[in-house]
Amino acid sequence: MNAGSLPSGAQAVVIGAGIVGNTMAYHLSRLGWTDLVLLEQGPLPNPGGSTGHASNFIFPVDHSKEMTTLTKESARQYEELGLATISGGVEVARTKTRLEELNRRMSSALSWGEEGCELLTPEQVLEKVPFVDPDVILGGFYTPGVSVVDPLRAGTLMREYAQGRGASVFASTEVTGIDVENNRVCRVHTDKGSIDAEYVFVACGVWSPRIARMAGAIIPLTPAVHQMISVGPIPLFEETPGEISFPIVRDVDTNMYERQNGSDMEVGSYAHRPILLDADEIPSSEEAALSPTELPFTSEDFDPQLEQALELMPEILAVEGAGIRHAINGLLSLTPDGMPLLGETEVKNLWSVAAIWIKEAPGIAKAVAEWAVEGAPETDLHSADVARFYPHQRTKRHVDARSSEGYNRTYGIVHPMEQWLSNREVRLSPFYPHERELGAVFYETAGWERPWWYESNAPLLEEYGDRVMAREAEWESRWWSPIINAEHLAMRDRVAMIDISAFAVFDVVGAGALEYLQRMALAEMDVAFGRVVYTSILDQNGGFKADLTIMRLGENSFRIVTGGLDGPRDRKWFEDHLPEDGSAALDDVTSAWCTLGLWGPRARDVLESTTSADVSHEGFPFARCRWIDVGPVRVLASRISYVGELGWELYAPMEQGAAMWETVWEAGRPFGIVPAGIGVYGTTGRIEKGYRLYGAELETEYNVVEADMQRPKVKDADFIGKEAHLRHREEEPAAILCTLTVDDNTSPSNGAKRYMLGREPILTRAGERIVDRKGRSAYVTSAGSGPSVGKHVLLAYLPPEHADEGNELLVQYMGDKYPVTVAVRGSRSLFDPENTRVRS
Repeated sequence: MNAGSLPSGAQAVVIGAGIVGNTMAYHLSRLGWTDLVLLEQGPLPNPGGSTGHASNFIFPVDHSKEMTTLTKESARQYEELGLATISGGVEVARTKTRLEELNRRMSSALSWGEEGCELLTPEQVLEKVPFVDPDVILGGFYTPGVSVVDPLRAGTLMREYAQGRGASVFASTEVTGIDVENNRVCRVHTDKGSIDAEYVFVACGVWSPRIARMAGAIIPLTPAVHQMISVGPIPLFEETPGEISFPIVRDVDTNMYERQNGSDMEVGSYAHRPILLDADEIPSSEEAALSPTELPFTSEDFDPQLEQALELMPEILAVEGAGIRHAINGLLSLTPDGMPLLGETEVKNLWSVAAIWIKEAPGIAKAVAEWAVEGAPETDLHSADVARFYPHQRTKRHVDARSSEGYNRTYGIVHPMEQWLSNREVRLSPFYPHERELGAVFYETAGWERPWWYESNAPLLEEYGDRVMAREAEWESRWWSPIINAEHLAMRDRVAMIDISAFAVFDVVGAGALEYLQRMALAEMDVAFGRVVYTSILDQNGGFKADLTIMRLGENSFRIVTGGLDGPRDRKWFEDHLPEDGSAALDDVTSAWCTLGLWGPRARDVLESTTSADVSHEGFPFARCRWIDVGPVRVLASRISYVGELGWELYAPMEQGAAMWETVWEAGRPFGIVPAGIGVYGTTGRIEKGYRLYGAELETEYNVVEADMQRPKVKDADFIGKEAHLRHREEEPAAILCTLTVDDNTSPSNGAKRYMLGREPILTRAGERIVDRKGRSAYVTSAGSGPSVGKHVLLAYLPPEHADEGNELLVQYMGDKYPVTVAVRGSRSLFDPENTRVRS
């Protein structure tokens, strides 16, 4: 620790010296940023944040690939420091529903490469954890790699490493302000002086929102209470050496965990009511009885959980002489979607490294340091990017509502399509009243209410019979309806209209617009006016940063259209790379436009009846856009398709959207038009065509060649990622994205038909994991019904030796293995491979 005065300036200032700030200092200095200052308001080595009291164990398996990768990397770093004790861990099931969830966790362990996991009977759980009552449980999921770590000591060692490389550390130093000039952070003020800084990393946990506000930025998290007690002394534990000798238990059906901590049993709960605070309400070190993040215990919130813990472990927790020796309401950080908040904020060079738990902190610090120093992290962080939120998602009301709803889901069984219930109906398209009248079932995407299917289409079920591929198991029938597949078939037979107003839309204008977009896009952007270009956007390593379309509307005018979920991230990426000379400008016009998709073999008939424009194939070819009249509305029509059918995206001013809907609806009635939901647009129509999806198939960890999206030649103009992309084109791909079909959906264990939902492991027919030369496991990136091909369809990256068409493999789902066949190697479509429908 430095006892002298603050330096006048530094390349980077890290605010917070808990496990996150210390590991940030370590990894930044490891990568060469040694002109570094680490500031901490509390004393060291335990400054009083969550690091000092949070339960310090690591369960590596998560359904999220991103979080599992970061957690496993963190475990590796703790082990490298000699500060990890491998204890193993068991997640126990009290219900049959949870047992099925544990089967799903086994699949995730295989998908993400966590070895040695196994499902246990109650008796086998008892063998590993001799103080569990086996009569209370139905089984368990054992992870041998679960460990207990020492984050305070790890932080000290990493901080000392950074100091050895030249970093300065100042404890008991409070940040009082942050200066910003030209939207770029430039100075940090403290109660002991000021520091000019090029970069500032906000790594102070529950205090992060307050620090960000000093710079005019928003870090959308809320401090929240997590209750813990320590019961002891436990005679059995007193006889064992060290901190822990038995596996940690997660009693997930009660939202609790129990773990040995020396001679005590620590019990933590996520089952109590959500208790939120504002960052400004956290007491100071002087005001706090224990520490700022260890608040007085409210026993009435914990009493029901204590009864459940006693039920599971009566011989331990009810032993004579044992009592509650320590109890706190400990503070942690919650976010609206449960993910961390990482990356540069809306203020240049002000970085968020927040909402991070001990289990993933070192791995996240490594990734964020790579991102800041080298321009891109090795691990894809798109789901944790702080830029992912729209303005309404950063309001206190939204943050508090979603964080409260999510808190009790910490150990919950969360379906991949699970919908949030709070803060709904925030963004509504002008089609919404009509959709409600038609019985739309709405799912939320980025605040938009989007129809997933329409109950008014129920009569289609009788029309299409068994072709709708009905599902009998509850899990994959949840948040789904066979009406989706019926709507799909009606679109393929006739025509469908789909609300796609959730698109994010950016206009790029200026004399330098073309040069700028050439620099941003993989595809050639110097095209004729009225061309629509589908293109990938790459990072410097040649991985996928975005996947979108760009319309050239004029010589110096372009329109970018990207997915609703991706809008804020993509906007930041484009804005960050705007030319400094101001020759190009970007305007977010999302709220000005609504969009209606019109697709199917009768789509031209419908559109022709609403307009005097020539919409024949010759008059309006594929991948073109132009302004046309649709009834009383002037519409920008773009002839592209994400569902593999003839048709158009129709963009209308938001206030004229209702008139456009009514015009198309009435014009479509003679041709059997149906309203179709995003279940068709995002899954069934897409997956039959093998169309890739950003965040599923397209991530920074895979490249264009592996996705089989390379163009015949590379354009002459330079673009971000070009050097890496050229190298990838010369190399043999480590994996190839393939389309697989399920040969038999019959469960070997119970005879029911089962349907994968995505993220399941792909195995050899001998049941062995498939791993490419980069160490990436083969798993299902997307899954869904293919009603037109009569098969359940999967997409997955496979090593070349496993990617031959006709190769027979397995997919593991809910504890069973199902036969699958590689139907397509690469990007050729399973349905209409010649694309005659799209281009008709």
